[in-house]
Amino acid sequence: MKRLYVLVNKRLNPVYACVQGGHAVAQYLIEHPNQQWNNEYLIYLYADVDKWRHKLKDKHKEYSSFYEPDLGNTLTAIAVEDSGEMFRSLKLVQ
Repeated sequence: MKRLYVLVNKRLNPVYACVQGGHAVAQYLIEHPNQQWNNEYLIYLYADVDKWRHKLKDKHKEYSSFYEPDLGNTLTAIAVEDSGEMFRSLKLVQ
């Protein structure tokens, strides 16, 4: 079963991180209408999102990004469907 992982900027407080992650989830659903994720597992993790954006691109993973206009269009969150193996070292947003 696929899970939707939401990688959020590790510098954001949990509430703001979750809001930004919600935008990334919405963007993912818009950009990937034929996705396999069906509102099942949704996992928010703190990450260096710029680093992960490059890693995901190098691995040819489909993902969606959200850039917050109020923060100078900074990348704040990424949503990606995955089994989760590659994210084992990341911490849950709590």
